[in-house]
Amino acid sequence: MDKRFFNFFNLSEDEAIALLDTPQSQISENDSRYIAASHLVNFPTDRSIQALMRAVQQTDPSLDNRIVRRKSVETLGRLQAMQAIPVIRGCLQDEDCYTVENAVWAIGEIGTQDPAILEEVAQLLDKPGQTYRVIIHTLTKLDYAPAIERIRRFMAATDLPTASAAITAICRFTGDYSQMDKVVAMLQNSNVLARRLSIQDLIDAQYYAAIPEIACCPVSLVFRLRGIRMLAESGISSGAITFAAIQPALEQSLRDHPKDLKLVHHYNSPPTLPVLIRELYETDFGRCYLATQTILEQYPDEAPAALFATYEEEARSDYGAHFHVVKLFGWLKHAPAYDLLLEALHNRQPQFQKSRAAAAIALAELGDPRAIPELTTCLTTPIWDLKYAALMALEKLGVTRVYEQVTEADDWLVRLKSQASLQLQF
Repeated sequence: MDKRFFNFFNLSEDEAIALLDTPQSQISENDSRYIAASHLVNFPTDRSIQALMRAVQQTDPSLDNRIVRRKSVETLGRLQAMQAIPVIRGCLQDEDCYTVENAVWAIGEIGTQDPAILEEVAQLLDKPGQTYRVIIHTLTKLDYAPAIERIRRFMAATDLPTASAAITAICRFTGDYSQMDKVVAMLQNSNVLARRLSIQDLIDAQYYAAIPEIACCPVSLVFRLRGIRMLAESGISSGAITFAAIQPALEQSLRDHPKDLKLVHHYNSPPTLPVLIRELYETDFGRCYLATQTILEQYPDEAPAALFATYEEEARSDYGAHFHVVKLFGWLKHAPAYDLLLEALHNRQPQFQKSRAAAAIALAELGDPRAIPELTTCLTTPIWDLKYAALMALEKLGVTRVYEQVTEADDWLVRLKSQASLQLQF
């Protein structure tokens, strides 16, 4: 589990437990039991688990307490706390549907083969107002075959993510891939959450044929890379696919040019440049990529000054917009952005990690040989996508002996990239 983003709260384990144990009515304005419940994921101890279990059993009906209970259940799932299963099971009949959803998810994370618990989860499929997608996903993950026919009913659900989960579940239980094209089609849904969830379903179904389509899906490249990487890992290890088959999709995603995506949004008429710059701050990356493409096509001369301005005003601290600004400077081949891109390449703040690989690609687009030693320093990073992007960038800048620095200790995708490139050289 990647915990780089978990430890943002300056609390010790003792402080977090004490805060979580404080009755909700006695919490001061400056304290938060929710933060305490979140923070305890950093302490996989019996003391923390017991505190989280106590929090789940606090049944004060206030909204604040309900939110803390939900988070405590989630954290127990993240900690894979087997001893908490009885307490979590008790939440399956909770009146709060979000607590039920988190309980089902946590049971899936912890794992159980107890048929009584699994049947209790399956019976929620007949209960109105539940988050059926999570229920279906957990039953499938825990291989509860007695739920197959109940899951099958949801294949035609009007809620597309639920239908997608059901189709994927039936595929996994029966080996019938005939409906998976409907899941692939969701990669082009106008709803960003539906697009992201369809990638997860394609991973779960081990549907390798979808890898090129995932590479074209207009979501953050974090979701695309995760999908391609996980499918590649299972497919290559089983012999179902080769690295050569997935390499184009992988490198297309890392390059991340909007022309390589199948965009799902459109403009009735081209917006002004200020409107497009504001679009770079959208949480739906499909809109950001459309704005990026439009800026490149309609405003290549005016864009650099506007990008520098938005960077200084806001994008410097907004990790989503920061990423798009970095990429745009590369696609615009704007040489005065060199120092800004160099700063992004070496930015070690966790939330800006995807901008580092973006900066590597952008520096290669500038074609400035000064970037070669800077990119070479990235070959010692443990961050696989940054290292892979640095290799791609150095290759574009004409560095021919870069792959000799890759060792057996490196990430498996980086090693396969190196082996494939060395074979082409000799």
